[in-house]
Amino acid sequence: MRLVLLGPPGAGKGTQARALGALWHIPQIASGDLLRAAVQDGSDLGREAQTFMDRGQLVPDELVLKLIAERLANRDAQAGFILDGFPRSVSQAEALAGMLGRTHWAIDKVVAVIVPDHEIVQRISGRRTCKGCNAMYHVKFEPPKIAGVCDKCGGELYQRADDAEATVRERLKVYETNTRPLLDHYRRLGLLAQVDGVGRTEEIEKRIIGALEGLLPASGTGGKA
Repeated sequence: MRLVLLGPPGAGKGTQARALGALWHIPQIASGDLLRAAVQDGSDLGREAQTFMDRGQLVPDELVLKLIAERLANRDAQAGFILDGFPRSVSQAEALAGMLGRTHWAIDKVVAVIVPDHEIVQRISGRRTCKGCNAMYHVKFEPPKIAGVCDKCGGELYQRADDAEATVRERLKVYETNTRPLLDHYRRLGLLAQVDGVGRTEEIEKRIIGALEGLLPASGTGGKA
């Protein structure tokens, strides 16, 4: 199974990709995680990417494509993968198709997780991250026992620059302009399925699996090469 999960920031793509990857024994490949790791490592690519991420803008294609290509070359991705947060534009989708075509691979399905903007703003702007251990909380849905203090290590909680409300709204504008055309692109290719992204995690997972009917083995586990 080679799957792309589309949706606005905060739609729950990462949660679903991790759950489905564990179910099918294939890796979740999150462009955001790859970019943050590059930033944390302090590489030239990471420093360049940081300037765009802090403004809520898309990181240029050439930077993201290099990270994705390196990750797909790993052995654990040979039997399948779930792309989370990539591609984000039609140009990236076309570059991805070309990249996969060189190894005779192709995307099996594209699932778009649909969530209203007001729900996204509430989800993301309420996030808080521990400066010590990077544990994640939410001021409404998963608050710490003591406000501003990490339950796990006692570290200070803070709001990441890309989680601030103004930045979230800018990210949604960028998504609308650059990423929504992907829905039409993949619809034309006959690869697109859309699922409601509001509800319990387990409910959304079932919707995604239902959208993949006919692509999965009868057992619902494993992946195809």
